[in-house]
Amino acid sequence: MGNLNKNKNIKEVVAICDQLDGAVTKCDLKNINIESLIHIVRGQKMMLDSDLAMLYGVTTSRLNEQVKRNINRFPDDFMFQLTKEEWSALRSQFAILEDLKSQNAISNSEDEEMNERLTSQIAILKNGRGQHRKFLPYAFTRNGIGMLSSVLRSETAVEVNIRIMRAFTAIPEILNNNALMMQRILSIEQHQTETDTKVNQIITTIEKRLPEQQPEQVFATGCVWDAWTYVSDLVRSAKQRIVLIDNFVDDRVLSLLDKRADGVEATIHSRYYEPFLVDLMKHNAQYREIKFIQLSQKNHDRFLFIDDDVYLLGASVKDMGAGMCAVTKMEVSPELILGLIK
Repeated sequence: MGNLNKNKNIKEVVAICDQLDGAVTKCDLKNINIESLIHIVRGQKMMLDSDLAMLYGVTTSRLNEQVKRNINRFPDDFMFQLTKEEWSALRSQFAILEDLKSQNAISNSEDEEMNERLTSQIAILKNGRGQHRKFLPYAFTRNGIGMLSSVLRSETAVEVNIRIMRAFTAIPEILNNNALMMQRILSIEQHQTETDTKVNQIITTIEKRLPEQQPEQVFATGCVWDAWTYVSDLVRSAKQRIVLIDNFVDDRVLSLLDKRADGVEATIHSRYYEPFLVDLMKHNAQYREIKFIQLSQKNHDRFLFIDDDVYLLGASVKDMGAGMCAVTKMEVSPELILGLIK
């Protein structure tokens, strides 16, 4: 009597196919797409122990205990344990589908039925069943599922088995729908590959038609824009560092060096001029730092280092093109020049 009263105080947990703190909830079969729980492994249609336990209203451990007690009823063609590779591949399929769904890869109104099936399959993954299991899942074929009703011995098991058997007979249609879905996915991937190929071809064509950067260039008097563009392209080509050695610089040089790519360091070796240092300080307060090093002595020639390449400048950068001047790539190392100006 005491036990009976105690049982009356236990609240029955009712939800849609879930388990809370070991309490098995009732499963509303009307809201479950059983077909989406059927998978193909080793060429056979099968269902996972965790999904079956959910449908039967028992814990996965309880279901597997009953099976082990009657293991002689479950030969290999009735039940088998997944390998790590099979379990990983099965979960990866859901991950791929989820990614495609999130990208709205299949979103046309004409694909509503396919979308519903995809959403249902993704929901199984998000449900979380089996994601942190200690042991690899067991897979039950149609014959194994039929045997489960006799092992579990409950009205629920019989009712669930009827639903499952009907779902298995519908599998050929499901496979056709899944084949259509995979065909569409492959078509999308192929289209993306073709698009990437075309873009690469366009970029290659553009690069071929662009004028090559000449290692030696002479600019006639008045070719200010041509000279400025040439040096700007050199600055943009830098991958690691830019070093300018020039006795006379102003804020135009700062604008030029700001064209460098992210992560490229810039350093100016020049003479001390108070107005320029004020400009440099204000520049560095807002934009990427450009370092300044005071030249210890006056130098006649100007140099521009682009990574490990050395260019001899025939005029100060700010004045290039105002008069005839040349830019020449030299076969010396930047360290040699830096060692001479110290």
